[in-house]
Amino acid sequence: MKYRYLTLADRQEIEKLYQSEARFADIADSIGVSVVTIYREIENGSTGKDEYGRPIYSADAAERAFIERLKRRGRKPTSREVCNE
Repeated sequence: MKYRYLTLADRQEIEKLYQSEARFADIADSIGVSVVTIYREIENGSTGKDEYGRPIYSADAAERAFIERLKRRGRKPTSREVCNE
């Protein structure tokens, strides 16, 4: 299995599908990741709860959180390309 980071486009697709109340399994299938990845992504990109207690997901907030995690690891957040050194 090849591992990859979610892109901003992936996160925007997750946000669109999540707001349309798609099942997590359906979101995972459309993005090509596991259901666990979707659960974690929704948790990481949560900006609060709605009136029903459901997390409010923001792709932009999730992307900012991802970049902050990269900074803490010491990686450059501007480039996601793999170096061929």
